[in-house]
Amino acid sequence: MQRILVVDDEDRIRDIISQYLEFEGFDFDEASDGLKAIDKVKNSQFDLVIMDIMMPNCDGISALREIRAFSQIPVILLTAKGEEYDKIFGFDLGADDYVVKPFSPKELMSRIKAVLKRTQKPSDDQDNIYTFKGLQVNPKSYEIKIDGKVITVTPKEFELLNFFINNKNVVITRDTILNKIWGYDFFGDSRTVDTHIKMLRSSLGEYRDLIKTIWGVGYKYEEY
Repeated sequence: MQRILVVDDEDRIRDIISQYLEFEGFDFDEASDGLKAIDKVKNSQFDLVIMDIMMPNCDGISALREIRAFSQIPVILLTAKGEEYDKIFGFDLGADDYVVKPFSPKELMSRIKAVLKRTQKPSDDQDNIYTFKGLQVNPKSYEIKIDGKVITVTPKEFELLNFFINNKNVVITRDTILNKIWGYDFFGDSRTVDTHIKMLRSSLGEYRDLIKTIWGVGYKYEEY
């Protein structure tokens, strides 16, 4: 049974989410602030974290930053703020999804399932390490190496690169990327894709040109 940590300073919100998680067959635990969330992720096993941003003691952004220092567990952020800047900031820190309050519990459950499906470890037959010159990509360990050195990327960056590799020489639209990488019809816009592509290119350094921009359409992964 998959286990989820629900982090929110409002008892009512935690109760609603927990009730739906139980109905959907998930195990769960709760935390009322970011400090407790960090401690629970360090000392317990979870498959995903749902975390509010606006909390006392330690807010969700600070907690996410701390968690990303030792874990790549999927994290869905909850917040009353809907500005694009807040979303991009959360994604930059490694958030896997972003849900604005007030939200539909059913929609949240759908997003949870999509993130879990997208981030689950691949089976052995998918464990084919991709190599191009000094670049190595291991889909099972979520590890990217350049000239033998592991580079630090967010889960979303890795998933983007792996998706491109599996669709070499194919022009992919931004809408397709949103749907395939986020796992549902994403309630955002193309700037989300462009921001993550920019992050990925920066991480790839000398291999950034493997991802080519097709103006007015999307992107294409092409070896040179």
